[in-house]
Amino acid sequence: MSKKHNSKSVLALLRTRLANGTYREGTLLPAESVLAQEFGVSRPTVSKVYDALVAEGLAYRKRGIGTVANRPVIKESPRTFGLLLPGAGESEIFAEINDRILRQTDALGINCECEGTTANNAETRCMLAVSACESYIAKKVDGIFFAPFERVKNAAEVNKNVCELVKNAGIPMVLIDRDVVPLPERSQFDLVCLDNFIGGTVMARQMIDAGCKNIYFFSNSYSAYSVDMRAKAVMLAVIEEGLDFFAESHICGDPKDLNVVRQIPVIRRQTGIVCANDATAVILMSSLAELGYRCGTDYLLSGFDNMKYSDYLSTPLTSYSQPCAEIADVSIELLLRRMKDSNSHALTILLEGKLVERASTTFARN
Repeated sequence: MSKKHNSKSVLALLRTRLANGTYREGTLLPAESVLAQEFGVSRPTVSKVYDALVAEGLAYRKRGIGTVANRPVIKESPRTFGLLLPGAGESEIFAEINDRILRQTDALGINCECEGTTANNAETRCMLAVSACESYIAKKVDGIFFAPFERVKNAAEVNKNVCELVKNAGIPMVLIDRDVVPLPERSQFDLVCLDNFIGGTVMARQMIDAGCKNIYFFSNSYSAYSVDMRAKAVMLAVIEEGLDFFAESHICGDPKDLNVVRQIPVIRRQTGIVCANDATAVILMSSLAELGYRCGTDYLLSGFDNMKYSDYLSTPLTSYSQPCAEIADVSIELLLRRMKDSNSHALTILLEGKLVERASTTFARN
């Protein structure tokens, strides 16, 4: 006994024929009377089915000719990116970059995953990093944004593990803010970051122009490779001015540790200190106050990142701001480019920041 058809079963069969090429794109579909006889249904039933195909974009009407087959519309699953970025507690710049990426990808119809990677504590993020990365790989994300870890002893090892996992999975990845290897080495991943050499040079010249003769660079232990570039830029700018910059002029340690801070021989109205970032500068300013030194009177101080609190310190902090929106936008562009051509050469995009001058780099009048 032959199967009895209705509008739903006829519609399903015609969808299949369109998908498998039985009815090729641009060809005329059978007359309603022909299909009505084939399936044992009425002509109004076939007309209703054709109306449904037109509504779905699988066919279109051609006046005076009939109903024509159209290319089946295949809806692509939305793309998904994974974020491996620090939380706002580590640095405001990553909160801005993170938020910008989320807004821009949402506008593009791209989903973003943030699995425990925005923890504010660097050690916590390091612990979660590999498991978060493995989760992204299991979910088959289309790409990953990664800001390599810093300021913890095993950061280099964790960065290496993350990169190996992503590389072996064949997932495109863009590095944000810093590379995973020191200069002159270069990883195989696209990189978007501040031009740290220009930034360091600008901050050193700011100190020199203010009258400082003894200039130091201060950073935390296990800082990112980008910090090394800032330090080297400061060193070269100082030397080019005929001033001294020794190995001891780059002080690396905890700015809360007064024994470390005492390594800076503050000479009144001659000492300038460029810090790796604003967070370090704020703590250093407090430690120097404990030792009896006052910013703007005895020494000058500056940082990087232009944190919001920089305006509200006892001595407002001069800082070099990061182009966070540009970093986010260019990172998205590079990841989309990498998805289209996985064999394209790795690019390094250096973006210029802006000097924001405040009282911490001007000596008060006697």
